[in-house]
This record gives sequence, structure tokens and C-alpha cells, in this order.
Amino acid sequence: MTKTSDTIYALSSGALPAGVAVIRLSGPQAFPMLQSLIKGPLPDSRKASLRTIRNRNGLVIDQALVLPFPAPHSFTGEDCVELQVHGSRAVVNAIFEELAGHEGGRPAEAGEFSQRAFENGKMDLVEVEGLADLLHAETEMQRRLAVEQSSGKLSALYDGWADRLTRARAFIEAELDFADEEDVPDSVANQVWIQMKALLDEINNHLTAASSAEIIRDGLKIALVGEPNVGKSSLLNALSGRDVAIVTDIAGTTRDVLNVDLNLGGYLVTVSDTAGIRETADAVEQEGVKRAVAKAEMADLVLHLVDTDSIQKQTSLTINTGNHVLVRSKSDKRGPSPLPSEFALELSVESGQGLEKLKSFIRDYIENRLGSASMLAPARQRHQKRLEETRNYVSDALQSEGQDLAIRSEYLRLAASSLGRITGRVDVEDLLGVIFSEFCIGK
Repeated sequence: MTKTSDTIYALSSGALPAGVAVIRLSGPQAFPMLQSLIKGPLPDSRKASLRTIRNRNGLVIDQALVLPFPAPHSFTGEDCVELQVHGSRAVVNAIFEELAGHEGGRPAEAGEFSQRAFENGKMDLVEVEGLADLLHAETEMQRRLAVEQSSGKLSALYDGWADRLTRARAFIEAELDFADEEDVPDSVANQVWIQMKALLDEINNHLTAASSAEIIRDGLKIALVGEPNVGKSSLLNALSGRDVAIVTDIAGTTRDVLNVDLNLGGYLVTVSDTAGIRETADAVEQEGVKRAVAKAEMADLVLHLVDTDSIQKQTSLTINTGNHVLVRSKSDKRGPSPLPSEFALELSVESGQGLEKLKSFIRDYIENRLGSASMLAPARQRHQKRLEETRNYVSDALQSEGQDLAIRSEYLRLAASSLGRITGRVDVEDLLGVIFSEFCIGK
């Protein structure tokens, strides 16, 4: 990004117009810029004060609550100011015009406030990513996961593991350098490997929770599959509460995959309507069938809809997934009859019968899949990759019994380095642009 010696400013609240707009400033000129706006002395630190904002000619722009935050006790670790003004475009634009005329000031880039917080040691990368997830959270469970990630607890866990690796290396070095000294027991290294085995078990247990955290963060992926005209598109519309998919009596209307995000019981669920699976000579429909099968094979849960009249003519195409559930559709067109044992559910989009049971089934499926998984889990692929590297290096050190202690110590150093890349303690310059680009301007 650009120079941190600049003082940056941006709108940190929602889209205008609004009842209140929050303008944030950060940098060495934040306080002088505030004084130029209020034409007076600096208000008390960390207290909200009512002041009149004026332009360079002394004309009133607005009245505002102003809050100065001196460094290092601010979000960015720099001198910061927040202005709470009336949320009209005219007011905000007038203030920005005044700030633009101040030497050393410029508009902030996306994520630049958070990047300065990282660079000044106010947050690490795990906390930054947790904050990004919190800003994008749409469901209750996503919010809870993001709060845990941004709270520093996950970083503390990884830092604790890194400290244990460092102490282990220190003991090994002591045995290498002072093996002849009486106050260094010969069995020190043996104790180290017992502790490293315990650490390896902790990392493995932590990684098992990754899939649960990924489902919470990215959503459970459900594919609706079945032959043409079994009610897949109608079910998608019923679940979403709006006409997302085109529904006709013509077989093969759906040619591509259509995705809709839903909030079911606080969990994000992505439901995909797919093309009817059947043998066909139509090249376009063949591609749709191919995509339908591919989507089903990647899904966490497949709901295979079967029309009451089409049970005997199901397609011979197979879907390679273990999470395959048969659902009998259009149950209103069939008189009262027992549900065959191979079906998990039956429903009718026309009458609404079975829709709530289906939603409950999906919620129960998610909760059974998550089990008692902790929110303190790696939710991003980046975290999982580095944790797997850490695990592999620790495992290599443990399996290198009989080799030179210096080699085994090097494996532990590499393990600690992989952990450091998760939090940003070690060599992550290439990641910064990607991570901070997820933020909006003003955060």
C-alpha cells in the first residue's frame, strides 16, 4: 500500500444518506486536521465533545461529535479522530473537501486502517481476518465464529504452540552445547519428544475441527438433483421465498446451476438447483447434466428429488457421494400412503407440506455434522495449510529418532515458522494485499 506517514481519512459508516455518518482520520496530522475543522483547541482525549465544523472561510458546515484518540491507544496505534456528523452527502463531501486541502492528508484505501493496526502491532493477521469475517457475517453462527477469530484467542493458541516449539529447541541446543556439564541431564531431549508428541496430538485434534469451521464460515452446500420436472426449481423458490428459478412444465427448462444462499437456524446454507439428470441428445442439456453431476459430487448434502409418478424410470447416471438423501416430491398428487423406507422425507411445494420438516432436517444435519466442535478452529484454507505444514514438521522431527539432534531441531524451527506465518509474525508480505483487499474503505 502507500506511505504510512500520510494521514488518511474515510467514511467509516454505511452508505449515504443516513442519520449519522462517521468519518475516521488516522496519522500524524489527524489532530491538526481536526483543529483546522473546529477552529479551536483540541477537545479532551477519548471523550465525545460537541463542536462546530467550519470550512476554511469560517462558514458552518455542520455540528458534530468529535472523539480524539492519541497514539498508541487507538485502533490503528496512531493518532486517530472520529467525527460523527449528519449523514448527508453534502455534509460529508464538504468535510472531505476541507481535509483534502490539508498537507499530508489523503483518502484512505480499502483496508488501510486495519493494515496500519496490523503494522503497529494492534492486531495480528488472524485477528484481522476475523474482523473481515465479522464485517461480512450474515448469520448468527458466522458472527460467533468471527468473534472468536478476532478476539485473539486463536492467536494466543498458536503463539503458545510456537513458544513450546521454541523452548523445545532451547533444550535441544542445551544438550548439544553443554552435554558435558553436570547440570544438563542426559534425558532432557527425551522429555522434549514426549512434549512434542503431545503437541502433535493437539494440532491433529485442532485440524479435525477445520471442516466444521469451514461449513460455518462458507456455508453448507446442498445440491438439488433429480430427473426433469420433479420439482427442484419449485423447491428452490419455496425455500428462498421468492421466484429465483424459472418453473415451467417443459422438461429441461433448467440448463445450468443456480445458487441461492439461505439462513437456516443461524447457519449459512447454499442451495443449488441443477439441470434434470437424464439421457439426452441435446448438446446444451448434456452440458447441464454434466454440471449437475459435478455439483452434486462437490456438495456436502445431496437432496435427490423423486416424483411420485417417476419412481420406476429413474436415470441410470450415478452420483458419487455418500451424503445422498432421497426426497419424494409432489406428495399432494398422491393419496395417503406410507413413505417407502428408502425415502428420508416427502414434501409438496404446492401445499407447503413437508417444507418445515425439510428445513429441520437440514438444521439437524448441520448440527450433527458439527457435533461439539469448538468455535476456536481454523476457518480459512490459509490457516489449515500452515497448520498441516506445522504438523508435518513436528511429525518429521519425531520420526527422525537416531538422526543428528541439530536436524531434528531444524524441523522444529520450521514448524514454529509455519505457525508464525498464520499470525503474521514471520514473512507474510505477499499476503497483505490479498487480506486487506477484503475490507471496505474506512476499515
